[in-house]
Amino acid sequence: MELRDKSAIVTGSATGVGRETALALGRLGCNVIINYTRSRAEAEQTGADVAALGVKVEVVQADVSVDADCKRLVETATAHFGGLDVLVNNAGTTSFINHADLDGVGDEDWTRIMAVNVQGPFQMARAAREALSAGDGGAIVNVSSIAGLRAIGSSIPYCASKAALNNLTVALARVLSPKVRVNAVAPGFITGRWLQGGLGGAYDIAKAANEKRAPLQRVCDPKDVADAILSLITGSSMITGHIVPVEGGLLIGG
Repeated sequence: MELRDKSAIVTGSATGVGRETALALGRLGCNVIINYTRSRAEAEQTGADVAALGVKVEVVQADVSVDADCKRLVETATAHFGGLDVLVNNAGTTSFINHADLDGVGDEDWTRIMAVNVQGPFQMARAAREALSAGDGGAIVNVSSIAGLRAIGSSIPYCASKAALNNLTVALARVLSPKVRVNAVAPGFITGRWLQGGLGGAYDIAKAANEKRAPLQRVCDPKDVADAILSLITGSSMITGHIVPVEGGLLIGG
């Protein structure tokens, strides 16, 4: 897909992977909806940085677990940009709970994680379906995790949510074809404050362990994941329904 003068929504784009994806889209001439739930100042900074690239930007507060908010995001894109060509479902959440601590997982963990990580992308795809199907069609990229492939991650509910998102990706690829391609990226360890906050003092140890196990001897930074997302949007138009690991080879490591 040629992105100049096209438009995109990137959920959860105030910081991290979402921010880097929004910047990458902007560099290619794509107008962008910057979405945040709580990080208003950072979202506005990201919006300003993307706008400085010479494209149109709207910064919108919305919670993807709320269907009405998903519809409002799409309505904002079509009203301000005249259409919608790309949806990146990046917003996500987790709880950091040792897998062996089954009693440490509460109902609220399941409800919140599944609502944001699974229900949210479904609702966004549903809201965007008509707009993405117009003209030459569009592309959806879901941001999953190798936790959905390996069942190793911040918590059991998080792993289950990403496995569900992988399944949802394939289902949506069938349903939305041939006008809309749907794929997912599945990052491994990503540097930055999300894991720093969740892992605390164990962050550096976990990072080093992942680097040692990965054949490429490094872990992802947000730009690595953004590059993979862009490749699924701008690359071959024959790729749909696939989950692309972005993890330095962790899945084949020792």
